[in-house]
Amino acid sequence: MADICPARSEPTLSFTQGLILGQLSVVLLLAAFIKFFIFGDPPSPEVVASIRATDRRSRTLAHKKSILGLRETNALQLVQNPALNKKHVLRPGPPTLTIGSILSKTYYKVDSHQPESLDWFNVLIAQTIAQFRSDAQHDDAILSSLSKALNGTARPDFLDEIKVTELSLGEDFPIFSNCRIIPVDEDGLSFGTGKAFDANMATREGARLQARMDVDLSDMITLAVETKLLLNYPKRLSAVLPVALAVSIVRFSGTLSISFIPSNPSNNEPAKMIFTFLDDYRLDFSIRSLLGSRSRLQDVPKIAQLVESRLHRWFDERCVEPRFQEIALPNMWPRKKNTRGGDETISDVERSMSKAKGVDIAKDVREEARKEIEAEAHGGADRVPDSLRYRHRPRAEDEFPGAGSMPGSMPGSMP
Repeated sequence: MADICPARSEPTLSFTQGLILGQLSVVLLLAAFIKFFIFGDPPSPEVVASIRATDRRSRTLAHKKSILGLRETNALQLVQNPALNKKHVLRPGPPTLTIGSILSKTYYKVDSHQPESLDWFNVLIAQTIAQFRSDAQHDDAILSSLSKALNGTARPDFLDEIKVTELSLGEDFPIFSNCRIIPVDEDGLSFGTGKAFDANMATREGARLQARMDVDLSDMITLAVETKLLLNYPKRLSAVLPVALAVSIVRFSGTLSISFIPSNPSNNEPAKMIFTFLDDYRLDFSIRSLLGSRSRLQDVPKIAQLVESRLHRWFDERCVEPRFQEIALPNMWPRKKNTRGGDETISDVERSMSKAKGVDIAKDVREEARKEIEAEAHGGADRVPDSLRYRHRPRAEDEFPGAGSMPGSMPGSMP
């Protein structure tokens, strides 16, 4: 029997030892996570800015490469099938003032014109921002708008109401400089550098003029909020974690690009102004955080990295090339459909005229009554006419020059 049934091998670790080893493994993993993920030293701002600039530049180059590849494909198809040229929808002809005529009439040479300083523009922008800050101090509209935006319908269930605790719009002003005019094609790509600018060729290719200027702002624009993280499992409000966060913009520098797109009446498209920032911008934040109520964690580096990364992504997805913001410009010529005010109908006008006529008739009646009273006072009439017996008592402004009988008095009565 001993040869048939081999002896069982005893486990090297008991149940208690295995439980203790498992708990120690979990503790070590949590300690490593907290040390390297939460309290790990973040990379320097210069390294982070360089990495982000490289990523943005690679996206811009990939977009440009895709556009150029699409153009080459379309050109190749036109060469292989010349009949495709006849199927194209005719575009409206160029405006009377082309790019070449505009540049010549404004004495601007793209190849040799020196960049402008924009000092006058900085003064106007500073006055506008100063007025905006002054209005914000005397009005809580901006706080109400921020609270509504932060506590919108998209707020998750695990987040409590968000309260704005601090709002600072800064004290300094942005400085615009080094403004220059650059012709670009219909896709926003610059023409070949190092070549003389041909205005006639640019007009045929649907080019437009683009103003580029450098922007620099060093300030402290702060928004601080506080809220609570709610744990609703296994039951509602099982745990609550207070969170306070303050985000400050300390510096922004980049290149702003503004261009004008003419209107297209055939497609009922208004004139537009588009603006975007080039991918060489620099945006630095200062983020402060506070977690907990009793045992508080202050300025967790990983939270700062997550918030800063999310803000950069939000900015890149909206107004960094190849993306841009588009603003429709109103038509400058007066039109009937744009007229506002004075919307009275003919019946309203007639009603007001009849009302005015009624006022004039009432004035005539009062004037006639006054003349009759004065004539009676001067003539010493012994009796008041029946037509005046039941009139109302005269007003205080009516003066009677004579000392005759008062209107409405009985014959023979003393005044």
